[in-house]
Amino acid sequence: MTLEIKNLTKYYGNNCALDNLSLSLSNGIYGVLGANGAGKSTLMNLITDNVKRTSGEILYDGTDILKLGNRFRKHLGYMSQQQGFYDQISARAFLLYIASLKGLKKNEAKEQTDRLLEFVNLSDVAHKKVGSFSGGMKQRVLLAQALLGNPKVILLDEPTAGLDPKERIRIRNFISEIAEDKIILFSTHVVSDIEFIAREIILLKNGKLVSHDTCTNLTKEIENKVFEVEINKEELKYFQDNYHVSNLYHNDEKIIVRLVTDIPPENYEIQSVKATLEDLYLYVFENGK
Repeated sequence: MTLEIKNLTKYYGNNCALDNLSLSLSNGIYGVLGANGAGKSTLMNLITDNVKRTSGEILYDGTDILKLGNRFRKHLGYMSQQQGFYDQISARAFLLYIASLKGLKKNEAKEQTDRLLEFVNLSDVAHKKVGSFSGGMKQRVLLAQALLGNPKVILLDEPTAGLDPKERIRIRNFISEIAEDKIILFSTHVVSDIEFIAREIILLKNGKLVSHDTCTNLTKEIENKVFEVEINKEELKYFQDNYHVSNLYHNDEKIIVRLVTDIPPENYEIQSVKATLEDLYLYVFENGK
């Protein structure tokens, strides 16, 4: 199973939201990273055909998805960044409604709904109104609806936005569990959500592909560009004004700052440290690379 994106371009008026993007994807999780306006949601909407492309191709197993039409949509699951609920509807009723829209037969819809509610740990509250749910519970309902019909291509647009750490970990683990035989695009700007579960990372900036590789290979690109330096408290503002500080912590009367930079400070005792995906994100999106 493959999803190939070839020279995909999308303009909104004179604004180029996606610029000649090409990717080849197979089974696994692909983290899509970028700042707001990078083109992440545009990419998702083009794959779902919610918006029309300006040019380029999206091929599923060698055939353009526009030619496949409903045959492709049957293989597609989509969790949008924001989706409204009818607050008075129960979680089970919502999933059954989405199942009907996807064309599932009643018995199949009931079986899948019950299984997915259990999978996302909502069986005990399936009868309750969605309006009474926490943000994390609503996100789990949305994840469940994206999995109805056992789709082979799953698009998740900011699935952990606004969640507390416990809920983010829960949803991240759910996604990792189902990824073996599916293509999953996980769009986010929360680096920790995909650092350890993504097969590959796709970096987008201003609609263009910056890099596409494994986390290990990407972080190798900034070897010897990440340092820790011990400074006095009164020096902190200087470092924040002149360097990209990815982290800092207090050590007695001193502060340890973690810097991402091509040129480390002189006249300081610096220590080169192993780069993380968060360091890479800061280097790419704050450094003008």
